Formats: sequence, C-alpha cells, structure tokens
Amino acid sequence: MGKASGQHEAQATAKTRARDWRRSMSDHVAYGLLVYTGLQIFVTVKALSEGTSGVLPYLALIVLVAGIIPALRWFERRWSGLDDAAAADEAYAPAFKRDITALWLLAIGLPFFLTALCKAVLSLV
Repeated sequence: MGKASGQHEAQATAKTRARDWRRSMSDHVAYGLLVYTGLQIFVTVKALSEGTSGVLPYLALIVLVAGIIPALRWFERRWSGLDDAAAADEAYAPAFKRDITALWLLAIGLPFFLTALCKAVLSLV
C-alpha cells in the first residue's frame, strides 16, 4: 500500500509542477529546426534541382539551413535568460504562445516561401 501511495504522490507532484518556459522553448526550437530542415530538403531542394544541376541545390540547402539557426536561436535566447522563478511563472504563457506561433510559422512557412521565390527567380532566367 505504501508503494501505491508513493506513486500517487509522485503523479500529483508532476501535475502541479510548473512548466519551465526555458526548457519548453528549447524543445520547440530543436523540433522547429528539424521540421524546417526536413521541409527544406524535400521542398526547396526539389524545386532548385528542377532548374539547375550539380551541387548548387545542396549548397543552397546548407546556406538556407545555416541562415535559420540564428533566427531560431533568437527565440531561445529570449527565454533562456529567465531566472528559476520567472521560468515557472504562468504570467508568461501569452508571450510564450505568441513566440511559439511565430517560431512554427517561420519553421513551416519559410521553406514554402523560399520555394516560391526560387521558382520565380528560375523562371526569369
């Protein structure tokens, strides 16, 4: 019976434990980078390879992935400077949701925007 009681207390503690905004943002940045890179590979490189040959599409991929890292790190830096009390403060929830929305719009939308831009440039050439 003591073991069941201990498990119940651990579950209750986990439920009442506050969210750490720093860790959550770091997780979103990591997953956002993975999603962005995957989309970049399958969307933009495909469009570039239709218009050119050789290593240019792969060089473009490296440049575009390297370019997104500072933008995503900016989101992480905004939250990593919080102290322990602020990192658990629920008053930051609206700002966190705003930043997460912007991060995911950037991570998902940018590859499609870059694809359209590349196709437009290639159609002019």
